[in-house]
Amino acid sequence: MKTKIAFQVRNARIVCPVNGYHSGRDIELRDGKVAAIHATGTLPVPDDVEVIDARGAIMLPGFVNTHNHSPLMIVRGMVEDIGFAPAYTPGVPQGHWLSDEETLALARLGVMEMLMTGATTIVDYYRCPAELARAAEELGLRAMVGGRIMDADTAALAEGRFEHDPKMADKTLGDAVDLLETWEGRGNGRISTILAPHAPDTCSRDMLRHIAYLAARAGKQVHTHLAQSRLEVAQVRAREGLGPVELLDDVGLLNADLIAAHCIYLEDADIARMGKAGVVVAHAPIGNAAFGAAAPIVALRDAGAAITLCTDTKSADMFEAMRNALIAARMRLAQVTGEMALALNAREVFGWATTAGAGALRGHGATGTIAVGGPADLTILDADAPNLAPVLDGFGIVVHSGSGGNVRTVFCDGECLVRDGRPTRVDPSEVIATAQTVAERLWARA
Repeated sequence: MKTKIAFQVRNARIVCPVNGYHSGRDIELRDGKVAAIHATGTLPVPDDVEVIDARGAIMLPGFVNTHNHSPLMIVRGMVEDIGFAPAYTPGVPQGHWLSDEETLALARLGVMEMLMTGATTIVDYYRCPAELARAAEELGLRAMVGGRIMDADTAALAEGRFEHDPKMADKTLGDAVDLLETWEGRGNGRISTILAPHAPDTCSRDMLRHIAYLAARAGKQVHTHLAQSRLEVAQVRAREGLGPVELLDDVGLLNADLIAAHCIYLEDADIARMGKAGVVVAHAPIGNAAFGAAAPIVALRDAGAAITLCTDTKSADMFEAMRNALIAARMRLAQVTGEMALALNAREVFGWATTAGAGALRGHGATGTIAVGGPADLTILDADAPNLAPVLDGFGIVVHSGSGGNVRTVFCDGECLVRDGRPTRVDPSEVIATAQTVAERLWARA
């Protein structure tokens, strides 16, 4: 009996931001690539393929989720009613409490959820970055991983004080550099590394300058939070006499290799500066809306910034992120104009969640498309889901009605990582139970 080394998905509806919507398609996956796409029934079935009958289900490119901190799954459902971010919020478990073992347990849960809701490429950074990389390697998806770099005392930060901590600087920077040296290219090439300063308010000017130097020397992209709160803007202005965007520009970080999350509290001059620099925005509409905020995403797009989508831990559901991106943009514009504003459309935000993210991030093999010769990073939805019918152009039903719970099958690099809604590499019950034990212990301490 021959070993099955390839897959053929038959009778699928392809929804691709580049190539459009096509029903009745057979797709062959071989050697990590899309080897062929044909009208259903016209593609021969070689002996060495495993056939999956999609039964008319929608097939999407795997999502590219551009900003996450997977261990922070521990605070969701709790912090949303208390504050805008766990690091600045007293009374919740703090990152500096976590051991390597606890970080791994929580990261496994966070990464598993992202995979099971259709993400095949993620950005993940936090403390204990080697454990984040280990979780991603275990689950099998593409991951750009970094260590959270900062030189503010995290214990004081949760109490509203910004205090410089040289030991924190040495520890977080050391872990980040070690990750670059030890994890790049692991996981069959699916793991890559980034530099990830936490935010302009929690990193000193010297720290930010040093990161700019390291990024240029190592050829790495930089991921950070930017203008995510009024507290951040006020702190940076008090410390530097200028705003967070100006500070990043001043230290050499404001460029096309900067991926900036949130980008909410911006002046018009900030938006213009970011657009001119070609900054990549990791738009987090769910997390922003949780504390009543909405980024000026249309203005950023129009200024020239590259827009991508992320879930930022509050939810791993990129369908929800696409839908919230539309809603937030329309509400923000309607408040300004006083009129109905149908800003953006389903196909554009679907592109933000796939091709835009793949194109903006370097160091991975994703394209965010479904095309012959391209990577076999694919998600197949439930053929029997009533919320996914009727299908007309594909884009509208996916964005306006889809859910992470509709995901049934996920391929990354040609490997089937989710089958019938369950991960193939790990026991989800064990992952959930272990994370639950860690969470209960840490919340008891909080």
